[in-house]
Amino acid sequence: MPVPTHLLYTADHEWLAADDHGEFTVGITDYATDALGDVVFVELPEPGSSLTAGEPCGEIESTKSVSDLFAPADGQVTAINQAVLDAPDLLNQDPFGAAWLFRMSVTRRPELLDAAAYQAVIDGA
Repeated sequence: MPVPTHLLYTADHEWLAADDHGEFTVGITDYATDALGDVVFVELPEPGSSLTAGEPCGEIESTKSVSDLFAPADGQVTAINQAVLDAPDLLNQDPFGAAWLFRMSVTRRPELLDAAAYQAVIDGA
């Protein structure tokens, strides 16, 4: 699947989409879901939680492994996607759409990657 050009990315295979209100929607890329295999469990940060960029904030468990979910920026969780908690396999089906993980207000954003830079990361993996 091509890397969507309208999103920002982390080297940890997370994507971010800014909305008109200054919040970001966060998810993981299809590269990450392919590497994980069939996702069977997702743990997300609670709404209201404060996040620090680069720190673990949840977990994604697949039939192959358990991986930490890392905060892509400093800020506060404003919403989580209950649909992903109820049906973790959504991550394998629609990682850039219905399977977003959480929304957050950002107080400090580290340098993020554009689509071309993220493509270079996964090409070099």
